[in-house]
Amino acid sequence: MERWFGFLADQKIRLGAHKSVRSLEADIRVWVKQWNESPTPFTWKKAEEILDSLARLCQRIFGAGH
Repeated sequence: MERWFGFLADQKIRLGAHKSVRSLEADIRVWVKQWNESPTPFTWKKAEEILDSLARLCQRIFGAGH
């Protein structure tokens, strides 16, 4: 459930430009309706996959010659 609220916050609250609370509420309601029409389960990654991804990111950052 916490991840779902994270998606909501990322996609509608932080990236949105709402001129009023009503506008924000309407946008959230549309997003929730669309989500419920085509829900997708979360696929959790294994710890090894996360660590490998982090290692690749670090290599890109620190191996970039900065």
